[in-house]
Amino acid sequence: MTRIESIELARAYVALSNAHRVELIVPMFAADAVYTSSAVGEFVGPIAIGDMMQGFFARYPDVFWLTENFRYDNGRVTFDFGLQATAADSGEHLQRQGAEHIEFDRHGLIRRLEVNAVDS
Repeated sequence: MTRIESIELARAYVALSNAHRVELIVPMFAADAVYTSSAVGEFVGPIAIGDMMQGFFARYPDVFWLTENFRYDNGRVTFDFGLQATAADSGEHLQRQGAEHIEFDRHGLIRRLEVNAVDS
């Protein structure tokens, strides 16, 4: 995959995340994909990743990521993000900033996604 293809796939992943379209996100992951987040932990495989996302979107129904500075290095796309959300059960506001790293396999599937976030 080219640099441009990788960056565009990463942008598509973010757009689908902002739309909370888990049914379209899950097929973007390879069968042995690993999702690691400093905020929610580690999940392996599309089913576990999808279940985590469903739960996260239920807890934060208005969550939205603002992303910038997409860059590519050796098969990995990195970008900076700001996250804003409100907890459905408590109304507590959540803000996080950080960086996300996505590695794609040769077929354009996500094989590893790593989120390094800090609460604001």
